[in-house]
Amino acid sequence: MATPKATKLGQLPIATLLLQQSVPASIGILAMSINILIDTIFVGQWIGPDAIAAINVVLPVSFFIGAVGMAIGIGGSSIISRALGEANLGKAQRTFGNQLTMTVLCTVSFVLIGLFFVDQLIPLFGGQGRIFPLAKIYYVIVLYGVPVLGFCMMGNNVVRAEGKPKYAMYAMLLPSMSNITLDIIFIKFFGWGMMGAAWATTLSYVVCGSYLVYFFVVRSELRLHWQQLLLKLEIVKEIGGLGMVTLSRQAVVSVVVLVVNNLLFEYGGEAQLAVYAIISRMLMFALFPVLGVTQGFLPIAGYNYGAHNKERVLALIRLTLLVVTVMASFVFAAIFTWADPIAQLFTSDTDVIAQTPYALRIVFAATPILGIQLIGAAYFQAIGKAIPALLLTLTRQGFFFIPLVFILPSYFGIDGIWMAFPLGEGLATIVTAFFLFRELKNYKLA
Repeated sequence: MATPKATKLGQLPIATLLLQQSVPASIGILAMSINILIDTIFVGQWIGPDAIAAINVVLPVSFFIGAVGMAIGIGGSSIISRALGEANLGKAQRTFGNQLTMTVLCTVSFVLIGLFFVDQLIPLFGGQGRIFPLAKIYYVIVLYGVPVLGFCMMGNNVVRAEGKPKYAMYAMLLPSMSNITLDIIFIKFFGWGMMGAAWATTLSYVVCGSYLVYFFVVRSELRLHWQQLLLKLEIVKEIGGLGMVTLSRQAVVSVVVLVVNNLLFEYGGEAQLAVYAIISRMLMFALFPVLGVTQGFLPIAGYNYGAHNKERVLALIRLTLLVVTVMASFVFAAIFTWADPIAQLFTSDTDVIAQTPYALRIVFAATPILGIQLIGAAYFQAIGKAIPALLLTLTRQGFFFIPLVFILPSYFGIDGIWMAFPLGEGLATIVTAFFLFRELKNYKLA
């Protein structure tokens, strides 16, 4: 039978559920974003703008490996949500056990590869010139903790699938607070520089992982037996198919960072890499409410789809699209208004400060329509349709952005790189809207 917490996903009013699921998720993402933001400010002010660029070079590699855990978490959580909606607790528990085994095997394997090819990967992602030694220090230390990060990303999604978003929020708050505290101790007082920033990040992963172990042992309703850790091909294939959406998204993000970093270095040098690093941090920080609502949407959609509550699914989509569009429009207005003081927060380097606001405004130009893409891809993922979810995820930065970012600089220079962001968003939104509304039309008639 379904757990009491999960059962509420099919009973409470949609607006109440979306609020209950989204607010903790948003707070958690906000805490993580503030953590990354403050971390970047500390590094920029106490070490220098090259250190900001170095971290931005390393993050795509470490986050891609960590995203393996997120992919397994989101893919498995879709199965868990639908299994709980169908009152099949046994399948939910077996899925969680397989998620744990897959996360350990995959993340450790990728970390070993990442450490072996360290000198090749860092320059490939733009860590050239004086940025390379700083990036290498950060990369090696952070990679040691990435398997724990993978477990954290996986576990956080399982907690939400159980219908316990507050605990998922705590799992994001604790490492954020510890990272900021350790940054101050290691960088400011111990004077460890990049090594201090790296150890602060790695130890914050350990804090998060420790809390999630406590949750699954003491608080979780998914009680595991060792037999459930043995991989079952049917479940592995379904987790892999759905998780591939998330993993592909992060892989494309990593490729985008690789391409943009190298193009910016070619057209403008290290200063442009620092500008892009600031923009990357703001993309996560400013969009935290939209991303939180998207996270809150997933378990509600999956549960009610599994329970065949058609009207609740349709009502959820209508409400969620409205909410994320309004939120994204406010973000758009805020970035355009405060772009100049935002740049000054991160560094005292006059060259970086002068170039950041203009680029920031261009990159955020298509923000009001971003929610359609996120919710469209999330819906297909929640209902177990991996291929449409994967294709819609790839349209945004894969099919449109990457070709544009190669073509436009030939005509507009560095401005062309920034212009590729909103143009790619606009084209991807048109495609996502078409497939989402066609799917919903067929769902109504089914």
